[in-house]
Parts: sequence; structure tokens; C-alpha cells
Amino acid sequence: MAEWLVEAGIGETRAALVADDVILEAAIELDDATLRPGDILPARLVRQQVAGRRGIVALADGTEALLEPLPAGLTEGGRLLVQIVREALAEPGRAKLAKARPAAADAVAAPAPRLADRLAASGTPVVALSPYGPDRLERAGWSELIDEATTGEIAFRGGGLRLSLTPAMTLFDVDGTLPLPELACAGAAAAGRAIRRMAIGGSIGIDLPTLAAKADRQAAAAALDAALPPPFERTAVNGFGFLQIVRPRPRTSLPERLRDDPVGAAARALLRGAERTGGSGPRTIVAAPPVVALLEKREDWRAALARRIGAEVVLRSDSALAISRGHVQAHHP
Repeated sequence: MAEWLVEAGIGETRAALVADDVILEAAIELDDATLRPGDILPARLVRQQVAGRRGIVALADGTEALLEPLPAGLTEGGRLLVQIVREALAEPGRAKLAKARPAAADAVAAPAPRLADRLAASGTPVVALSPYGPDRLERAGWSELIDEATTGEIAFRGGGLRLSLTPAMTLFDVDGTLPLPELACAGAAAAGRAIRRMAIGGSIGIDLPTLAAKADRQAAAAALDAALPPPFERTAVNGFGFLQIVRPRPRTSLPERLRDDPVGAAARALLRGAERTGGSGPRTIVAAPPVVALLEKREDWRAALARRIGAEVVLRSDSALAISRGHVQAHHP
């Protein structure tokens, strides 16, 4: 039976829907994140982009969001309550503002439920993980998933996917050694699993091998449908082997979150590693200079780690290390 494994880390909460020690879905929610989908907040209309239809609102902290639709009669400077329906998205080469809509007439300002609360209300069993027990996330392949999302290289039997983030869409390129009809089906299924695992939404393209026979193209589309739960819309596989999918996109995907801030992602991963590293003496985090600089700046993260492990936290910079290749050393007095 599938269950959500939830880990309240330092700086982030991690969650994975796991069945038979395989991750089906995953999510990371940053503690510092603002404007979560579901937030209901007071706002002021700054300007109209499309008269009577779409505009920009400013929230109490000065953050701006895109408001659509505009309530009838709302003029620039007017105030209202809005509900966030999509968080801000850091796309390659540009950033998209968070998206909001007018809140219901009887709504009151309130924060959205956090990740753990949303999962608890989902009806699927939830298990809160402890850093002192078996690492069930790791056993299910958490590090492999993070590596796939970061590098874009996703292997499957007989081939592999290359995931690319572009301003227009997320793209999957399928390659491998199987006969083309088999490769198309295997690649489409692997892409469907990756989309679900990494919470990828919006416009998605899958570049399959060119298939001359209509039946082969239909089989590849069916393989995707079997691997990717709704809701989504898709095209047929065209004669060039291309298939396009559109899914809801209320939040940043896992690849976007990790690639948008690789230094922060590496720092939080090292904090997780330090929390799970045994020993009774200090823990030394050895990492690339930008990662160490961030950890030096985040005194709150280091203090939280020291409290959790009951030991001193030492930082050591190593310019020979890549950002994602830090490690933790335990000292035994």
C-alpha cells in the first residue's frame, strides 16, 4: 500500500509517496517560501495589464502577484482579498510572478496549509520520519531522484531520458537501443513516471523516436496514459514522434526547485546528511565555498542542526569540491 513519508528537515520539508520501496511522487517545501497556493492575503491593485481582465497587485510585504480576473469596478489603488493559485516560478531566463484570483466573498485572510498538513488531509496514510530510525527515503531512492532532477539524466531499461527546462516547456528527449516501437513505448512510460515523481506541470513535450505506423504511435501514447495519472491533457503522437502534455502547475517542479538554487539545495542536503551521521563529537561539513558561505550566513540552520544532534557544527571550505559534492565528517572523542 502506498504511503506518504514526510521528513521535517532543516530549511525544508521533504515528502515522498512510496509503494514497495519505490518513490511514486515527491515534493520539497521550503521553510522560507512565500505566497503558497491557498494563501488568502490582503492586496492592492497596482496597475491593470489588460483592462478589466488582468492586473498586478501588491501584497503587504511589497511582493507583487498577477491577479486574474479583475473584479468589476476595481480601480488602481483599490484593495481586496486575493487567493494565491500558483506560486512564483523561476523559469530559465525570466521569472513568473505568483498568480492570484479574487478571494471568495466570505473569505478571511489566512495562510495555506503546509505540505505535511495537506498530505495528512489527502486520505493517504502519512508516516512522519525520524532522523534516528532507518532512512526510508533513501531506501526508496531519494538521492537517485534528486540526482535525476538535478542532472536531467533518467535511465530506464533499454534507454534513457534527457530532461531539459526551457522557457516554453519542460522537454524529455528519448534515446536508447531498443527497436523503435519498443523504445517509444518504454520512453513514454518512463517520461510519465518522471513527470509524476518530479511534480512537473505546465506544458511538457516528449520527443519520441519517429514512428511510421499509426498503431505504434497509439501504443506509445497508451503507455504514457498508463504511467501518468490524471489530470492532464495531451496531443496524439505526431509523425515526427512528438507528444505534448499540459498539466496543472500550481507549484514549482522538483527540477526547477533544485536548479533554481543549487547552492541552497546542496546546503540543505548536507544538513540532512549531518543529522543522520552518527558520532558523539562535532560534525564537520565540508563543502564548496558558496555552500559554506550560505551555511555561515544561516546561523538559524546551524543552530537547529546543533540542537538536533547535540553536538557542535563545524564548517570547512574546499574549493576543489563541486557544489553538489560536499560531505560530512563525524568526530569520535
